[in-house]
Amino acid sequence: MKIFHFTCWITLFFVTACTTSGLKTNKQTMDFKQIPITYPFARKDTTVSDNYFNTLVKDPYRWLEDDQSAETKEWVQKQNLVTFGYLGQIPYRTQIKTRLSKIFDYEKFGNPFKKAGKYYYFKNDGLQNQSVLYGQDKLEGDAQVVLDPNTFSTDGTASLQEFDFSKDGRYMAYAVSKGGSDWRSILIKDLQNGQLLDDKIEWAKFTNLAWQGDGFYYTRYPEPKKGDELKGANNFGAVWYHKLRTPQSEDRLVFDDKKHPDRFFNASTTDDQRFLCVFGSESTSGNTLSFKDLTKENAPFVSISDNFENDFTVIDNLGDQLIVKTNYKAPNQRLLLIRADKPEEGDWETLIPENFDDVLENAVVCGDKIVCSYLHNASGALRVFGMDGKFIKEIALPEIGTIVDVSGEKGENQAFFSFTSFLRPTTSYALDMQTLEAKLFKAPKLDFNPDAFTTDQIWYNSKDGTKVPMFITHRKNMVLDGQNPTLLYGYGGFNISVTPSFSPSRAVLLENNGVYVVANIRGGGEFGEKWHKAGTLCQKQNVFDDFIGAAEYLIKEKYTQPARLAIQGGSNGGLLIGACMTQRPDLFGVCFPQVGVLDMLRYHKFTIGYAWAVDYGRSDDAAAFKCLYAYSPLHNIKKVAYPATLITTADHDDRVVPAHSFKFAATLQEMQQGPVPTLIRIDTSAGHGAGKPTAKIIEEATDMLSFLFWQMKMELAY
Repeated sequence: MKIFHFTCWITLFFVTACTTSGLKTNKQTMDFKQIPITYPFARKDTTVSDNYFNTLVKDPYRWLEDDQSAETKEWVQKQNLVTFGYLGQIPYRTQIKTRLSKIFDYEKFGNPFKKAGKYYYFKNDGLQNQSVLYGQDKLEGDAQVVLDPNTFSTDGTASLQEFDFSKDGRYMAYAVSKGGSDWRSILIKDLQNGQLLDDKIEWAKFTNLAWQGDGFYYTRYPEPKKGDELKGANNFGAVWYHKLRTPQSEDRLVFDDKKHPDRFFNASTTDDQRFLCVFGSESTSGNTLSFKDLTKENAPFVSISDNFENDFTVIDNLGDQLIVKTNYKAPNQRLLLIRADKPEEGDWETLIPENFDDVLENAVVCGDKIVCSYLHNASGALRVFGMDGKFIKEIALPEIGTIVDVSGEKGENQAFFSFTSFLRPTTSYALDMQTLEAKLFKAPKLDFNPDAFTTDQIWYNSKDGTKVPMFITHRKNMVLDGQNPTLLYGYGGFNISVTPSFSPSRAVLLENNGVYVVANIRGGGEFGEKWHKAGTLCQKQNVFDDFIGAAEYLIKEKYTQPARLAIQGGSNGGLLIGACMTQRPDLFGVCFPQVGVLDMLRYHKFTIGYAWAVDYGRSDDAAAFKCLYAYSPLHNIKKVAYPATLITTADHDDRVVPAHSFKFAATLQEMQQGPVPTLIRIDTSAGHGAGKPTAKIIEEATDMLSFLFWQMKMELAY
């Protein structure tokens, strides 16, 4: 079971591949003249302002916050005409799309998992917009389609999100997102006859699906006012129980908190469905935890944690004992055993103690053992423990990479884990829980030769002397002459770790002698809660200093130069890019702030934005306002020459509302003093990133890579 972290997650689009061809600059064969741009008119309303503790802050483009107004819709339409008109004039855009499509076209397998005696896995044939769920009775048997999300919509913009099975495996409840929105519709399929039930649940959001008996628990919010669906604040979330073959109006309220409308709740059940666990949060980290024994009639909820200072996740149960992962008195996480009849802290037992060097990410009970995935210096490690918590063995991994998922069940001798790296697409391994030998299970085949590339991890000093690691992936024989096109990626927030991963979109960059870099900056979870806290609130500037330090290192060591250094980040990472480009516009050649949090004074007024205050602070607090105003990207744009910038957002992003990007783009276009473009690309029927169809991923990656190479004046190898 997992707690939802209501952060700004974004998929890393740029990924790896290889040919033997190189990159060259040849001005005689390619004329890199500036493509002319006339930006759309954006009305300035100079009467709009706010007074923050005797500081008057003007907000002339606030009208762009109304995504339903005719004026905003016209502005969006005109911006897209300019942006796509510009991108369409880049000569090698078609070649890039063709190459990306070819590399994307390979079978992708998800990690197998077992439910009610049957094996399930997701598979994408190559260019399918959404992966398909298959099931089979035996691992070597014939697979049958269980659920095909490609049938949800004609253009692939509706996607499968959360799902869960009834204990007997007959029913599957699943949530559908339309256009990338966080709102969910929940449906139920009878897997025995393949038919959908008439049941349908609306206005679910930030929800788990947790089956128990002849129904399941889920989280929903009150129906929003018309026009506010994608921007209104999400308050009064509550846990409900839905019984099969009944209307939603008869669902039973299980848990809410009317006194604290900004709190949100989620429910999970243990695998044996004995315990119901409810997690409450006010922000993106720290949660309350209560549980009740469903085998006892009218049993009350029992509190394990009643504050938001630490994280508590129920992993499983051993009879009447809950296995709980927590960073309480253990910044790098530990496993506890908590007895249902003696839940007080004095009776807690440490099952697996904190590792002071590595961060415990997850734990799964497989067979009669516990399989734990750790982060060691921002890359994965897989370790097996006995049910008594004693270490047994570390499972060897192919290279520096990431444990994507571990699946297994109590009493089963077979488990699975999936692994990825910057040079290896997600690959599944079978793990024998008796011998603890791992064998390759499913490995994708694609147009890619990882042997031509290498990934190095180096450490550099940030502004305050803190040592920060970053991964650098490049061709093995690359020359460090300062000429290589380089893409630097970062996130730095909400205790989220950015670890090695593979995606086909990085191919074009690498096969043209490009360099892909991930900096593991503070604010993330790569080194536990201390690393996270060091990049929050009024220490947020550490995050930007770490990222700027990474850029300076790459230039100093002659991987690249400012004109050929691009930076990319999404959501909280979009904030990172916005802050760094406004603080050091001289340091970068190309900037990609994606679905970014860019107005730090008003972010908490939209959808779930208030939940990010634990990392950011809020502008209605005097001390926090001073810090926020100092780095807020929107409020630090000046009349200077900025790097070439392609802002990306989407019309259905109700996590970080597109108003952030709209206002940032309008201001940047007004203030830009340099000759390079500042464009905004506004995707339609798309959201914050999760569930985005393959076709849209390829289109966006094509546009970004085309923009990157064109601004760097690079002649492609094909």
